[in-house]
Amino acid sequence: MQKRVTTLVVAVPLFFLVMAFAYQLPPIHSRLSWRVDELRARIKYALNPPDEAVFVPAGGAPQAISTPTPTPSPTPTPTLPGPTETPLPSPTSTITPTPLPEQVMLEGVKYEDQHGRWNYCGPANLSMALTFWGWDGNRDVVGKAIKPNDKDKNIMPYEMQDFVGEQAPDLDALVRLGGDIELLKRLVAAGFPVVAEKGYYEYDYTGKLGWLGHYQFVTGYDEAKGVLIVQDTYVKDGKDHEFSYADFIEGWRSFNYVFLVAFPRERSDEVYALVGPYADPAWAARHALETAKVEAETLTGMDQFFAWFNVGTSHVNLQEYGDATYAFDYAFSTLYPNLPEDKLRPYRMMWYQTWPYWAYYYTGRYQDVIDLANTTLYDTISEPVLEESFYWRGLAREALGDSQGAIDDFRTSVRLNPNFGPGWEQLNRLGVGP
Repeated sequence: MQKRVTTLVVAVPLFFLVMAFAYQLPPIHSRLSWRVDELRARIKYALNPPDEAVFVPAGGAPQAISTPTPTPSPTPTPTLPGPTETPLPSPTSTITPTPLPEQVMLEGVKYEDQHGRWNYCGPANLSMALTFWGWDGNRDVVGKAIKPNDKDKNIMPYEMQDFVGEQAPDLDALVRLGGDIELLKRLVAAGFPVVAEKGYYEYDYTGKLGWLGHYQFVTGYDEAKGVLIVQDTYVKDGKDHEFSYADFIEGWRSFNYVFLVAFPRERSDEVYALVGPYADPAWAARHALETAKVEAETLTGMDQFFAWFNVGTSHVNLQEYGDATYAFDYAFSTLYPNLPEDKLRPYRMMWYQTWPYWAYYYTGRYQDVIDLANTTLYDTISEPVLEESFYWRGLAREALGDSQGAIDDFRTSVRLNPNFGPGWEQLNRLGVGP
């Protein structure tokens, strides 16, 4: 009996040690990691339901700065597009209306899904947008560059745009706010498919129905049926999937009608002529703002929350940070807490859009930046893997005199995403390593 007990004492720890080692082997880790993460998320969400997390901005006057405020240099500039876009021609003040075909379905689309990877809708959609123009790559090429951490929840539009500028030298990409169905149809009819980021309700990997962000590649439309034809990387039978105009708009609203169109550089004049005044990013942001204001006054519930959030987003892109904080305060303090604590609370909002950080930081409301980051990182997600939230919290901590806390956050941001340029810039500025 004593020998058996001794054997067990040695064998059990050895067994777990071997299992832990085996789990780290790439073939096993790639197959099991998502199951481990799913279990962790289920436990975390059961103990701390993310639907109940509410950020309440403190507001008030800008806070005193204990140390000189660093000039943040995140890759997404306050006004889109990113720095890699080629100089713009003079925008056309209006778009000359031309009759569009009743039906368009672009050929040459190489469908890719996101399955078998974590949160891969961004890489899959961008890959389709580029391979349409002959780019020799796939979703994994995109993912390795702008989503090196498989737990990263989202790829931002500016990251897609930067990828095109850096790794597809014959192509360019335009990102703008405030799109509409007519613009999508006009681009598609001219042979330019469009990537749109939108929200929708779906069962996530924890088995719960909720709101998520999702990219979709628009490659056609049918006017008689009133539908857009998209390549949906997530749903079953996602190739040539149809969305009614109304359903598409409802989901697109939650991302301020942002869109990305990739195109050959030699056809840039054609694209800018098609988008007309959207060639000017400030015009697009102002147009998005006017749309959001109308919707904020006329919509209710979830849609009204998104509309007010869009008001703030548009003001940030116009560098009108004071106006942006008013909109975000109203969205967070008044509207969000009154949404039902079920699928109608979009607790993942800050996973995908970081504009409130911009507004609060640039108006000196550093504690609100920190509080919003803490709510996002620890109350809405199973584990804190959002490099952007750590980055902005680091800037706010430094502004309040917590230099070591800032360094820790910047280090975490680049640990989570080794290709996250803004985090590296801050570390280099402070003269410290990762």
